[in-house]
Amino acid sequence: MEHLQTQGISLPRLGLGTYRMQGDVCRAAVESALALGYRHIDTAEMYGNEDAIGAAIAAAGVARRDLHVTTKVWNENLAPDAMRRSFDASLKKLRLDHVDLYLVHWPAKNMNLPAMFETLLKLKQEGRTRAIGVANFNIALLKTVVEEIKAPIACNQIEYHVLLDQTPVRRSMAAKSIPLVAYCPLAQGRAASDETLMAIGRKHGASAAQVALKWLLDQDGVAAIPKASRAESQRANLDALNVGLDEEDIKAIAGLPKDKRFVNPGFAPAWD
Repeated sequence: MEHLQTQGISLPRLGLGTYRMQGDVCRAAVESALALGYRHIDTAEMYGNEDAIGAAIAAAGVARRDLHVTTKVWNENLAPDAMRRSFDASLKKLRLDHVDLYLVHWPAKNMNLPAMFETLLKLKQEGRTRAIGVANFNIALLKTVVEEIKAPIACNQIEYHVLLDQTPVRRSMAAKSIPLVAYCPLAQGRAASDETLMAIGRKHGASAAQVALKWLLDQDGVAAIPKASRAESQRANLDALNVGLDEEDIKAIAGLPKDKRFVNPGFAPAWD
């Protein structure tokens, strides 16, 4: 498994997304993924599944040093005291003494960026999170955070897949050496039935979803966190790492529509 090195952490480029997985289903999915070799688990306080993930991690017995866990603070809890309470609750549910990456889940219209990142930095300095980052931040917000506040941003987690062009934000992030973590990397399942991707997959003995995932992971500075509750899907996503796309494939994928956004970016004026 390849890793991205960012702000002192080593981020596995393929992780398990857990949005809309809860309870026993979530616990079983995380246990399955860890057994298959996944070492990057992504969650958030808003998902309501940190307790299930904590139970799965405890049961799996994977050495903590080998595991990467990301969680996120919801945008209603960005004031310093609220953020600390959220962080404490997340850590307790996850049954961990630290997380590897703590993200601001969504920007909020009235957020106080300096106060937010002062709090995040304190959590990092205390050793309770190894790195800090953001999700769903546009170019303008990233510029403010990195250039004015000078926060050590380890990643920006955004929607990115074969049907959505994120070139402007990706280039802006690359110039700042900030990795992109792609959520919805399979376009909420739509990649699996795309005729172009299916044709490419037939050429390589792979599925359309595997082609879509490998297209992302072939890009410098990009990681992906596909959601997969079944062991078969988790294994297939791991096997996508072995697909070899050629120039003809990349050209065909470039011809797909690139304006399909499936998650409302909310407060994101001038997103691109």
